[in-house]
Amino acid sequence: MLPSADDAARVFAVSEITNLIKTTLEGRFPRVMVTGEVSNFRPAASGHWYFSLKDADAVIQCAMFRGSQRHARSVPADGDLVEVAGAISVYPPRGSYQLIVHSMRQAGRGDILALLDDRKRRLAAEGLFEQNRPLPTLPAAVAVVTSPTGAAIRDIIDVLRRRRTRITIRIVPVPVQGDQAASRIAAAVRYAGFHRLGETIIVGRGGGSIEDLLPFSDEAVIRAIAASPVPVVSAVGHETDWALSDLAADSRAPTPSAAAELVSAVEQDIAERIALRQMDILRGYRSHLDGLQNRLARVGEEELRYRFRNLVQPWYQRLDDARARIIDGVQGRLQHLRHRVALLHERIDGASPYEPLNRGFALIRDARTDSIVLRAERVPYGEPLRAQFADGSILVERIDDEKL
Repeated sequence: MLPSADDAARVFAVSEITNLIKTTLEGRFPRVMVTGEVSNFRPAASGHWYFSLKDADAVIQCAMFRGSQRHARSVPADGDLVEVAGAISVYPPRGSYQLIVHSMRQAGRGDILALLDDRKRRLAAEGLFEQNRPLPTLPAAVAVVTSPTGAAIRDIIDVLRRRRTRITIRIVPVPVQGDQAASRIAAAVRYAGFHRLGETIIVGRGGGSIEDLLPFSDEAVIRAIAASPVPVVSAVGHETDWALSDLAADSRAPTPSAAAELVSAVEQDIAERIALRQMDILRGYRSHLDGLQNRLARVGEEELRYRFRNLVQPWYQRLDDARARIIDGVQGRLQHLRHRVALLHERIDGASPYEPLNRGFALIRDARTDSIVLRAERVPYGEPLRAQFADGSILVERIDDEKL
């Protein structure tokens, strides 16, 4: 029912004007066919689907209740181009209108998904999605590139403070959606990496539509993450959200809170693991010592002596053998030296000038100088000489043979 001219001067209550709009819209559009790109798809715990349909100029909120989903061939995803049939409805508590979807079919891929697929293939060919560096276990500092006012940074700070009491959190504030978001995020990642603001960099934001998350799939952001000198964790949106930054980063976390848990180990858990390991080592040593004591308890004094003798007997035998080899070697060496001494003694005796005296020879010396006379021609006649024999010496002189 359309409002009359009299309604222009009437003052309506909020519920009255809302009901009037509801009646008008629902009566005018009981069944419509709409085509558009799915955005911000969120299934509820009740099983109902809530999402938006959009084109280049407008957006409309949609709801598809669980009973109508049997007419859908697949679960839609952000970026899908679909054709839906439904009715326009007004939801008075929020004062908003929406499309109640009764059926849905795929109509192709949306422009955004096509753009992201093309970009994904091109950047993958350059090797920008191959990073997989390990994250430090106990980083002293963590850099966070995100909005300083969003829920994401509060969740990250809460988790890090709860799990680590001594960790430095350095926030690099950036807008996470809008025209300038991508360039600002890329610059912040480069800044955090160049100045080593943290041993790990978390890049992310809270949930949103596929359009809201587009800055984290921007080529400049992807290249900045891939070139980062420190590991990067991508934490964009909720668990079902995704962005190309998830592929470029070293690790992907489903939520900002999960990213904080990923980069920080609980100090108490580490201390407990160390204490448990210490107890395991002590129990192992105690068990080993108990085993040795039990073995000793089963062995008496005589058995110990027997085992000791068996243990040292080979060494005693080796000692006796070594002693015998040493003695034999020394004796053989002495015998050889004695033989050499005897031979040398014989050679010395044979070289003595007195040895020929025993064979009838005599040694002639000058009686005055006691020097040995080697040439008879050098001895003048009448010169006294001393002739030495084996048993003594006598005085002689040289005489002229002609006077004999």
